[in-house]
Amino acid sequence: MRNVDPPTYVPGHGLLAGRTAVITAAAGAGIGGATARRFLEEGARVLISDAHARRLGEHESRLADEFGADSVAALPCDVTDEDQVRALFETGVRLHGRLDVVVNNAGLGGTCDLVDMTDEQWSKVLDVTLNGTFRCTRHALRLMRDAGGGVIVNNASVVGWRAQAGQAHYAAAKAGVMALTRCAAIEAAAYGVRVNAVSPSLAMHPHLAKVTTPELLEELTAREALGRYAEPWEVANVIVFLASGYSSYLTGEIVSVSNQHP
Repeated sequence: MRNVDPPTYVPGHGLLAGRTAVITAAAGAGIGGATARRFLEEGARVLISDAHARRLGEHESRLADEFGADSVAALPCDVTDEDQVRALFETGVRLHGRLDVVVNNAGLGGTCDLVDMTDEQWSKVLDVTLNGTFRCTRHALRLMRDAGGGVIVNNASVVGWRAQAGQAHYAAAKAGVMALTRCAAIEAAAYGVRVNAVSPSLAMHPHLAKVTTPELLEELTAREALGRYAEPWEVANVIVFLASGYSSYLTGEIVSVSNQHP
């Protein structure tokens, strides 16, 4: 029988005490928002960004009320815009004096069969999901190279490995994020920088529920070995591990945060 009991939330243990971090696409209730909260619970100071300025401001306010205004700041950023990406990282250094961790969480999905997909649909998903991760990784590496170290964690996806109808653009982008992670890790090792990625399968949050049919969610959930979807904070826990000293000898790896079976 599969275990379908809900998980118990894990309290912080100071794993990121004194660290500074930039986290993209962190305004909502998904993995990015959960990661920002987990980083704060682990003692980090964070600069969160998102393309949705209103939601970003609301999330910053909630986190500041809970963790203190000195621990969290926010700056809107569209990762398809090079100037905005540059401003994000310059702001992170200006606020905190240095940059220890970057979490590249920004991504864009969608469902469309390849035969019906337009160039615009294909390009938009790749520009946010893959090119955006490239832009942010490039800026982070320049800063971390000069500072002598740091950690980058990218958000990939199980569809970077597994075929799924209607996901050609998203799967190609996430597979690209995996390859980018591995290549960046080899280059960054000389700077004392580690680069890894998480690869979630199904992490439930309100936005996913809005853009996915109940039938598909039921099907995907049934494929999980534990008989349930992941909570966003469970993926965030793995990101914390990759950002912390507990993974000090881990780089160039794609860590699967899933338990799917055929």
